[in-house]
Amino acid sequence: MTRIVVTGAAGFIGSNIVKGLNARGITDIIAVDDLTQGDKYRNLADLQIADYVDADSFYSRFAQGLYGRVEAVFHEGACSDTMEMNGKYMMENNYTLSCGLFNACHTQGSRLLYASSAATYGGSASFIETPEFERPLNVYGYSKLLFDQHMRLACGPDFQRTASQVVGFRYFNVYGPREQHKGRMASVAFHQFNQFKADGKVKLFGEYGGYPQGGQMRDFVFIDDVVAVNLWFFDHPEKSGIFNLGTGRAQPFNDVAHAVVNALHSQPVSLTEAASSGLIDYVPFPDALRGKYQCYTQADLTALRASGCDHVFADVHTGVSRYMQSLLHS
Repeated sequence: MTRIVVTGAAGFIGSNIVKGLNARGITDIIAVDDLTQGDKYRNLADLQIADYVDADSFYSRFAQGLYGRVEAVFHEGACSDTMEMNGKYMMENNYTLSCGLFNACHTQGSRLLYASSAATYGGSASFIETPEFERPLNVYGYSKLLFDQHMRLACGPDFQRTASQVVGFRYFNVYGPREQHKGRMASVAFHQFNQFKADGKVKLFGEYGGYPQGGQMRDFVFIDDVVAVNLWFFDHPEKSGIFNLGTGRAQPFNDVAHAVVNALHSQPVSLTEAASSGLIDYVPFPDALRGKYQCYTQADLTALRASGCDHVFADVHTGVSRYMQSLLHS
């Protein structure tokens, strides 16, 4: 039986990967996480795993080979709070632990599929997986970039020197079910669902960075698409490297708000009607985010497509509409 490890397994992306593996009949899964935030258990309660191991003990035990033959590790565990300013904490969680995990995977012949981030690009206007475009705006982005750089040194610039598969996924703005525990770091779609249920309107930032109100643009990617690409690479162990994981299509925050409103409102309205009637409330851009905020992201999918992965991604209207229906019935 194929034994898999998923770190951050009770988190947003990790639990959805477990769900995707279960859908294939794979249940010999070691789930690794920190359940200090106890309500995260809900993300695992309806899934099938073989074992749960606390993150504090897993990494050293895995390095000792105590879990037997592990085919692959999906490494989603990290501090993902882009507003966290404790650099020591961030580097220990996102860099040092990841380096140790890679060393253990390399020694044991386990494949490593890990979460990088589009935050590695930071202030760049281009989003291509090469060093000249990597300009992180915060310590979170830097922690992810440093591990990518470490992998380039260990495995070669294109990971061509690795004996076992190593893949880094630069996630763009992921949204979808099982993110309810993330607090302020949950997607704008999740927050807007709760805003509309509570107040009958959703909130967006006003103009900033040369963009009109609600006009800042991100590459919003639905969680089912993220899982599908992770599993495509799992099916293709000969493919290694760093790959953007977004739709390749930048859309304004207005599109997200419009999709949320129309999924929850009694009748469809245009974006203009939603704004003029107060269904969308534009609020001043917060001072705390000035100079630390990506106003535009769009994944360059050239490398992903060159790998042979031709997955078709949902647009914002399709993905958000599906997400709202999931939230309404949860």
